[in-house]
Amino acid sequence: MDQNKKKQVCFLWKEAYDEMIRHCLQASPLEACGLLSGKGSSCEKVWRMINVEKSELSFAMDLGEMDRTFAAMKLADHKFTGIYHSHPTALPIPSDEDIRHSIYPHAFYFIISLKEPKPQVACYLIDQLEAAEVEIVIL
Repeated sequence: MDQNKKKQVCFLWKEAYDEMIRHCLQASPLEACGLLSGKGSSCEKVWRMINVEKSELSFAMDLGEMDRTFAAMKLADHKFTGIYHSHPTALPIPSDEDIRHSIYPHAFYFIISLKEPKPQVACYLIDQLEAAEVEIVIL
């Protein structure tokens, strides 16, 4: 990361933070996944999604479920702000697959690691196959 660049910040509501962790713990040992939305650029609400891969190492969301969720966000006067998924046995660092499959350059990508007894959460912006860590500010 360029030392002259200021690290970006993501504002995450405490309720959303807690819900992401709860979802990931409940889905373990499989990867959990979901979407986040907010009224501005903050991540206020968690939208749990089904991991159609049912895998411990990867995740995929159903496009129909995603479309319905985006419509529900719009009805709630929210906009899509992020994606989250868990790494049940790995650190909260994007895998090559995570980076290759990211298609929303303005979305915050949260990874919740369950490798340690206390879950670890990290956030990234991923654009053009580059992942930049983002500071998380819990509101």
